[in-house]
Amino acid sequence: MVDSYLEGLRSLLARSGADQQSSTTIECEHFFSGAAAYVDGRIFISLTPAGLALKLAAADRDALFAQGATALRYFPKAPVKKDYALLPDSIRNDEATLARWIAASIEYCKALPAPRPRAARKSQRRG
Repeated sequence: MVDSYLEGLRSLLARSGADQQSSTTIECEHFFSGAAAYVDGRIFISLTPAGLALKLAAADRDALFAQGATALRYFPKAPVKKDYALLPDSIRNDEATLARWIAASIEYCKALPAPRPRAARKSQRRG
């Protein structure tokens, strides 16, 4: 089941042209019970049982919310993932529009501070 999310996300990114950006390294990995893609080590999109979500700047999220996007919760009682918008079917099914939003998410995430290495995050949690 989880593999279908991973393959679905890879296919979506290929159709959007995101994997063709020469200056960008995109990696897809299992994520909870779905899949997520990372640009230069930063997560920018997830496809899970909750739906398809993009990490975006506040103004872009607000624009998507006005078009029917909702706040992302990976599980029913989980906290809202404040930087993400869960896309409605109207955007998911419009490949040209979706490709533009994916590109906006990639550019936003590339501009964020570099993520801390996983080992550093683990040691910080223990301390």
